[in-house]
Amino acid sequence: MKSTTEYLTFEIPQRVGFINITPRVEEIVRASGVQEGLVLVNAMHITASVFINDDEPGLHADYQKWLERLAPFDASPQTYQHNRTGEDNADAHMKRQVMGREVVVAITNGKLDFGPWEQIFYGVLVKVIGE
Repeated sequence: MKSTTEYLTFEIPQRVGFINITPRVEEIVRASGVQEGLVLVNAMHITASVFINDDEPGLHADYQKWLERLAPFDASPQTYQHNRTGEDNADAHMKRQVMGREVVVAITNGKLDFGPWEQIFYGVLVKVIGE
């Protein structure tokens, strides 16, 4: 069995951002030589997430609005107990729970085996395993 691990890092200038990392994951899978297996993409920061969906700007704007309604940003310790620790990111922790920590994608014939329009957004660890 083959295995490859690669760590990716990203700098997001604003509090919320969506980065399509599918091309980079495809490169890693290609370089691994795995033809049949799985790729794990894992967000390794407690306020980051990784998910698979359509790369459509309107959808990203909808996600941003929806997440903000679910867990609005408020740095004050009155709204979120976590912010009483001196942090201001309790909302980001909650948003991450909704969006998810990791995705796993099948590799078939050396390529990511996606449904139509599926793309991977933001992640920092890519682990490829298979033959």
